[in-house]
Amino acid sequence: QFLTGNSLLALMKAPFAVIFIVLAALFHPFLAIFALIATVILLLTAMSNQRITTPLLKVANDLQAESIRLAGHAMKQGETALALGMQPQLRRRWHEVHLSSLQTQVQASEVGGVMNGISTFLQHILPSLQMALGVYLSIQGLITGGMVIAASMIIGKSIQPIQQVLGSWKQIVTAGQSYDRLNSLLMEDSKRGEKMQLPPPQGKVAVVEVTVMPEGATKPILQGISFSVEPGTIVAVVGPSAAGKTSLAKLLTGIWKPLRGSARLDGAEISDWAHEDLGTYIGYVPQEIEFYEGTVADNIARLNTVSSAKVIQAAKNAGIHEMILAFPDGYDTKIGEAGYVLTGGQKQRLAIARAVYGSPKYIVMDEPNSNLDDASERALREMMGKFRSEKVTVIFTTHRPSLINSADYLLVLNNGRQIAYGRVDEVIGAAQKFQAEKQIPNNDIAVIS
Repeated sequence: QFLTGNSLLALMKAPFAVIFIVLAALFHPFLAIFALIATVILLLTAMSNQRITTPLLKVANDLQAESIRLAGHAMKQGETALALGMQPQLRRRWHEVHLSSLQTQVQASEVGGVMNGISTFLQHILPSLQMALGVYLSIQGLITGGMVIAASMIIGKSIQPIQQVLGSWKQIVTAGQSYDRLNSLLMEDSKRGEKMQLPPPQGKVAVVEVTVMPEGATKPILQGISFSVEPGTIVAVVGPSAAGKTSLAKLLTGIWKPLRGSARLDGAEISDWAHEDLGTYIGYVPQEIEFYEGTVADNIARLNTVSSAKVIQAAKNAGIHEMILAFPDGYDTKIGEAGYVLTGGQKQRLAIARAVYGSPKYIVMDEPNSNLDDASERALREMMGKFRSEKVTVIFTTHRPSLINSADYLLVLNNGRQIAYGRVDEVIGAAQKFQAEKQIPNNDIAVIS
């Protein structure tokens, strides 16, 4: 829009202001000085306007975005809000943010209106002043009467480009910011394209003294994490709430980069892999599961061209083939926000099927059994037993002791730190010995943590 609009033309005309000021100086130095002072005044007015209104508009835009986010979240959780009678509270919270946004916009508009009024006043009065200056110089016999008209036109031409630039200043600044963002994005894409395509990973994981601090956080949420996993090994990650299990899962899939240390898959830093390549070789089950608009088959196939054989194989590996056939349209059932409503357990089992699609050699699952019944959890354990024989590396987090027996190794986290790592029987034996010595009552995983 900037390249095809008037803003670019205004920038192209701006250098001519200098030429016209020089021409005015040929008539009389006072005329050039007047044109220069007028230009500086207009620039200062525009800069003051931007300096005052830009912070206000940013706050207003941020508040507006927050009000939209609150409204969207309230709609998404509408059934819960209805059941718990939370609608008045949600409306109040949204209204407070929305009202603050409107008030800030009004403040910015009022300040901008005053500054625009001053700028408009100057733009109207400066031509009269320049004419008065020319007439004065003519009366003094310093220039001729014809020069008054010519000087008036030249000074007008020197001020006009600056006025046009000032009128388009917001678009110019926005275009500059857009260019910087696009340039940064394209440079990142160029660097990604220059990377060599690595062979499919075999599932060897090495985490060395990793510290993780997400953007916006004030302190690390994982510190000093070190462990290694050989291909075909199944690792369970346990710990109390807020121990860092989900953060570790995001680190192991390359979603988050380590602040210090390294997390490597087959010798390559996980966060350095191109996600378009790595994503096809790994499986991931997030804690918060959402599906995209499309069919069951589309989502299991990760929105790739659906291969019936691969989709059905993934569903059978996850033990949900019969469940999907019971859906209204089977594998062609539409899901997503506007589609068929899935239960928590169905979502989790579909997410597991999506994770194992394409027979990856490395799978990370964040609490994959939190919504599963006994039969579904048994199917999950059977699937992991099959993966062990096929040399598939699986790392999963859990709160349930029943799934730990499916693992070869156990990693215990607490408050973002590694408490223990070793074979399951060794870690549990050490925990039970510690429990007996300290006479701690039995409390499942909490004892280990």
